[in-house]
Amino acid sequence: MLLILILINVVGVIYGRTFYRDSIPNGHSVPNMCYGIIGGRIWAAVGHYDPDHHTQSKNPFALDFAAAHHVWTQALCMKDSDRDGKTNGEELGDPHCTWNIGGPAPIYTATGHPGICEPIGSQVCSNQRFYCGCHDHACVA
Repeated sequence: MLLILILINVVGVIYGRTFYRDSIPNGHSVPNMCYGIIGGRIWAAVGHYDPDHHTQSKNPFALDFAAAHHVWTQALCMKDSDRDGKTNGEELGDPHCTWNIGGPAPIYTATGHPGICEPIGSQVCSNQRFYCGCHDHACVA
């Protein structure tokens, strides 16, 4: 019985991550800017500060996405969740906010992360406490 409960929880976490990534444009190809745009790494846990793992602390985009009931809306697209001067839509490759879940892929690729201010460590992002290389709850100092 315990094994069944564990499996249900694990499947739920995996399914949840995929579902959320499917619910935003280019959700499976958000670049991990800690390695630069050329680095080829993606930010798998888009709503979290740790790029590879779910954390209790959510980044600003995750909070805005939750407030929008986990739906890609015109308002969420036009918002600049991380306050880096680019809208969420611009960063996720949907600058005109025309993408819909289940529709064709956006014609543009994701160029940034909507919940992590970029360039990381720049003057624009000096008010944000995120740093690269963090893990779990240590992602915001």
